[in-house]
Parts: sequence; structure tokens; C-alpha cells
Amino acid sequence: MTGLLLRWLILTVAIMVAAYLFSGIHVSGFGSALFAALILGILNAFFRPILFILTLPINVLTLGLFTFVINALLLMMTSGVIGGLVVEGFGSALFGSLIISLVSWLLSSFINDRGKVESIDIELQRRRGDHWE
Repeated sequence: MTGLLLRWLILTVAIMVAAYLFSGIHVSGFGSALFAALILGILNAFFRPILFILTLPINVLTLGLFTFVINALLLMMTSGVIGGLVVEGFGSALFGSLIISLVSWLLSSFINDRGKVESIDIELQRRRGDHWE
């Protein structure tokens, strides 16, 4: 349960970062961003797999880059539902979805499956002379 709440908070922070970086995305406050993250998470859970399957040929041809278009459409759908989130055009939605995806991925990489924050440790061992593995 804590993992779900942490990911919801991370998505909220990602929406706030996108609104801060782009003038085409406006959030009226933290509460609106929190509600927008909830709606965006629900849309991602239900509609994203359907849209991904329907656009699979285009996604394969673009080597997965069409996924950003799907994310932009879902962000625009979220702004249509939430009054406190305004996305002024498809370009803003596309760049906003890119920032939201990057920030969410970066922050979620520090959370394990149980919802606890963890650090990334890499152990290198010296083998066969100067070769590190």
C-alpha cells in the first residue's frame, strides 16, 4: 500500500515539475496536481493498454516513440476531466508527457516492490588482472 501511495506522490511531483518547466501546462495547486495524478494513473491503468494494442503497428514502425503520443493524449484527457490542470495544446502535452515520464521513471527507480526507498549499489569485482566485472 505504501508503494502505491509513493508512486502516486511521485506522479504528482512529476506533474508539478512539468507545469513548472512548460508554460503550456498550468496546475492551480498541489491538490489539483494530486487529483490529476490520480486520474492520470487510472487512465494509464485502463486505457493505455488498449491504446497501445490498437496502435501497435505504428508503435513498431516508430520504434516505440509513438508511446509518447499515447501519453500526451492521456494527459490531454486528464486535463479535460480536471479543472485545475490545463494543457494548452498537443505540443505542450507531448513535451509535458515526456517530462512526466522521465521524472516518474527517475524517482520510481529508487522505490522497490514493497514501496521502500532504496539506493542503487553496484559491486565491482576485480577479475583477471585489470578487468572489472
